[in-house]
Amino acid sequence: DMHQDWFTGVDVVGVTAGASAPEVLVQAVIKQLQDWGGETATEIKGIEEKVVFTLPKELKLHMENR
Repeated sequence: DMHQDWFTGVDVVGVTAGASAPEVLVQAVIKQLQDWGGETATEIKGIEEKVVFTLPKELKLHMENR
């Protein structure tokens, strides 16, 4: 829940979300800020991470033995 009074006297608001945050919730936050008089949101691309996690050994063996 957001409260409009949190933004009194605020000129700039940054909105960030992790990969697991549903886009619909991010857009709902932006819409609420706009409904309270905020301007159009500007998307700034962050750093694209290319991290790869390997499967645990047990799961990999299970998948190979299928």
